[in-house]
Order: sequence, then C-alpha cells, then structure tokens
Amino acid sequence: MKYLRLFSVGVLAACAAVAQTGVATEWDVRTLVRALDTQEQHLRPLLDQIKPDTWISKGAPQTYLAQWKSTEAELRYLLQTSQALSQQPEKLPLALDTYFRMESLDAMLGSLVEGIRNYQSPQVAASVQAVVNETSGNRDKLRDYIRELAKQKDTEFQIADREAQRCRAALLRQPASHQGKAK
Repeated sequence: MKYLRLFSVGVLAACAAVAQTGVATEWDVRTLVRALDTQEQHLRPLLDQIKPDTWISKGAPQTYLAQWKSTEAELRYLLQTSQALSQQPEKLPLALDTYFRMESLDAMLGSLVEGIRNYQSPQVAASVQAVVNETSGNRDKLRDYIRELAKQKDTEFQIADREAQRCRAALLRQPASHQGKAK
C-alpha cells in the first residue's frame, strides 16, 4: 500500500509538472473550437448557394455534384467532431479527427472553388475561398494544440511507466511472505 501511495504521489507530481508546459487550457481549446464552428457555419449559406447540378449543362463534369455532396457531409462531420472536442478537449483522438476533417474539407473546397468560379459565380467562389482562408489561422492553432497535447500525453505515459517499473522493482525487493506455513 505504501508503494501504491508513493506511485500515486509521484504520478500526480509529474503530471502537475507536465501541465505547466505549453498545452492550451480547456477554456482556450473551447474558445478555439467555437471560433472554428463559427467560421465553418459561415460556409453553410455559401454551400446552399452552390448549384452544381446546373453546371452540367455548362459542360462541367458530373464529379462536381458528388464533390459538393461530399463537402456538405464533411462539413456536418466536422461540426460534430468539433462539438465532441469542445466537450472533451483533452482527448487527442477527437482533436486529431477535428483537424483531419478540417484538412479534408479544405481540400474538397479547393477543388470545388474552381468549379464555382468556372461554372457559377466568381463572387461566390471568392466568398468560399475567404472563409477557407479565415479558418487557416485557427487550423494552425489546432495543429499546434494537437502537437503539444501529444507531447503531454507521451510525457505522462513515460512518467507513469517509470513509476510503475519503480513500484514493481520495490515489490520484488520485499521479502516473500510466509502465509502458507503451518502453525
């Protein structure tokens, strides 16, 4: 029991030291996610203005229609994952999922912007591109947060592993108990 207490105290002290590193606070992450959500919500009315089915008569490939539908779905998924991240900002998988969905959405929008510009309206294309550009700073902040969170999680794992090894070694050094002897 004494070793378990020492283990717990050691891990807590180490985790406190790790917490003082450059990882953003939960409040900062929630603020960042709210900003991302707001920016991504600006895309919704723009996506509603896009009519790729009318582009076909102007010579556009059919793939733009599928790409537009995929973009709308990816936006919904992004908003769902960012909401989950807002609820649990310490979860690295949620942060990664949010970031990768942002990257995917931006890639889809990059191609779709060309279709909008060529087959619908240069003004709408510019508006979509402006929203994409607007999110780049927050996307970079999210990427930095993920990097710092991963470092923190790695450090916490290393500390817990060292403490577990130390406790195992201490337990192995204890004399064997004589519980099985007859009285």
